[in-house]
Amino acid sequence: MPAAVVLAAALTTLIAGADWWAVVTRRPAVERWAKPAVMVGLAALAVALGATASTPGVLVLASLALGLVGDVVLLDDGQTRFLGGLAAFLVGHLAWVAAFVTLGLDRPVLGWLGVAVVAAALAAGRRILPASHADGGTALAVPVAFYMAVIAAMAVTGWATGHLLVGLGASLFVVSDTALALGRFVEQRAWTAPVVIVTYHLAQALLVAGMLV
Repeated sequence: MPAAVVLAAALTTLIAGADWWAVVTRRPAVERWAKPAVMVGLAALAVALGATASTPGVLVLASLALGLVGDVVLLDDGQTRFLGGLAAFLVGHLAWVAAFVTLGLDRPVLGWLGVAVVAAALAAGRRILPASHADGGTALAVPVAFYMAVIAAMAVTGWATGHLLVGLGASLFVVSDTALALGRFVEQRAWTAPVVIVTYHLAQALLVAGMLV
């Protein structure tokens, strides 16, 4: 394995660990630099794995870049910030879907695994849409609903590629976003933030590995 890949993977893992620690111990000053740095590290890892040499790889880099934008925007609170982060991640998920389609949906029957993941998430998050409407009206509930539809498509197409790591990564993204929405709109619990950040980083890492390794 090339030294650049090993170095990028090791540094990204260390930074992710620092970010998880910051979230668990509530150290926002550390999280403000560590969370974006993880995405920069994953982008460097993707480049080291040859992402620039293929269309799916370029789409992976676009998705990571949009994730970085979303992370930075969501470092501060407020509905405007939330909608900005939502928009960045929504376009990022569309880029992931495009990457999966470009890679090839060679096992469409496995898409049913994505359907099962989405169904479980909808059951767990059945209060999200009503709560988002109560919080911000139609102006908030409609973007949230559209976002949910896009990430559902991501889960289904991710599994349909037939690549296990891609399917798992897409599924963990659903878990992360469902936990985040439940924490924001329904009820914030002690475990919410750690679950969100850990599943989010693992999702991104699995997608990079599944698409490029």
